[in-house]
Amino acid sequence: MSNQEQLNNHENKAEIQRPSIEHVEKISKTPESTPELSPRDIETRAERARKEALESAVSVESGGNEKAEKHNNNPRRGPISKKQREKSFSQTMHHVQNELPVLNRTFSKVIHNKYIEKTSDIVGSSVARPNAMLAGAFMAFLLTLVIYTTAKTFGYTLSGFETIASFAFGWVLGVVYDYLKVLFTGKKS
Repeated sequence: MSNQEQLNNHENKAEIQRPSIEHVEKISKTPESTPELSPRDIETRAERARKEALESAVSVESGGNEKAEKHNNNPRRGPISKKQREKSFSQTMHHVQNELPVLNRTFSKVIHNKYIEKTSDIVGSSVARPNAMLAGAFMAFLLTLVIYTTAKTFGYTLSGFETIASFAFGWVLGVVYDYLKVLFTGKKS
């Protein structure tokens, strides 16, 4: 397809592409475009001219806002750094806390303190595991009921340590269950 036919086809397109056609015509009339150019070279130059014209038309439509163009043309590359995550987290927390009532804001600042969050995560992943706590509570109820019924039947007195001991026994069973589950299935709950 010749250069002139391409120009005729593109004239029927949207108005935003009109500057690109005029630009292509200008380039085709310059001394650089000689008959020795292959059709492929002409197509490449025409495409380049179209892109330049579209970019200039878009910048004119957007009001020539170069900051927006730079921001859109240079996307962030690579993984998010720890510093960026912390900055984003602190900005989000600050924004959300400003929306809260005074008492809730104070409570949120205390709870989301870095050291309290780390301690809570460590305790939550080791001592206060959900299955361990559930098993401890269930065993405390069940064993205390059995021990209490037995003691009432035979006339023994209870010291009060029975509930704590049965909870500890159930907690150990819950932790063992969690570790065996991870060992065999490879999935954490």
